[in-house]
Amino acid sequence: MSQISEMDDDLRPEYDFAQLPVVARGQGRKRASLTVQLDPDVAAVFPDSGAVNEGLRLLIRLIQQTPSLPNAQSITASKEA
Repeated sequence: MSQISEMDDDLRPEYDFAQLPVVARGQGRKRASLTVQLDPDVAAVFPDSGAVNEGLRLLIRLIQQTPSLPNAQSITASKEA
């Protein structure tokens, strides 16, 4: 591909696309994710994000099954909403 010089560019100067946001579309885009930094001792137990998610889901189920814990109601209520 050859480089296009300014003379070959037929786009008017008043069209400035530099400030437009870039939106990923199509199959290549990734879904939104949240990055969390684990302390080294915790990261040593979980080999990947799937293991972390599985452990956290287990903890959520255990909290929901133990109504005497103070946060059990709030976790159950937020999941049902």
